[in-house]
Amino acid sequence: MKFCSRCGTLMNLDRERQAYVCPKCGAVETPESSIVYSKPGTSRDKVVLIGKEELNLRTTPQVKINCPKCGNNTAYWWMVQTRGVDESSTQFYRCTKCGYTWREYG
Repeated sequence: MKFCSRCGTLMNLDRERQAYVCPKCGAVETPESSIVYSKPGTSRDKVVLIGKEELNLRTTPQVKINCPKCGNNTAYWWMVQTRGVDESSTQFYRCTKCGYTWREYG
């Protein structure tokens, strides 16, 4: 999801231009990272991207859990519905020290 930096409207993804386009003011913004497409009904794992701006936000709640990479005991966490609505959400963690991200299925 991307919001227009000019007017704040939710932007649409234009696959041809590989950019976000604002339906209200017409602004065009190129994403900082590549866009991952997933067709509905495929069994392929979905990839959830956290942008560079969001990575620096520290409003995400923290939990005491050991990082499998560096052993630090604090991580940010969030949940995403990556599978069907009738299945549990996937919980993601990001180490507060090294930035390593991992997930656990509910």
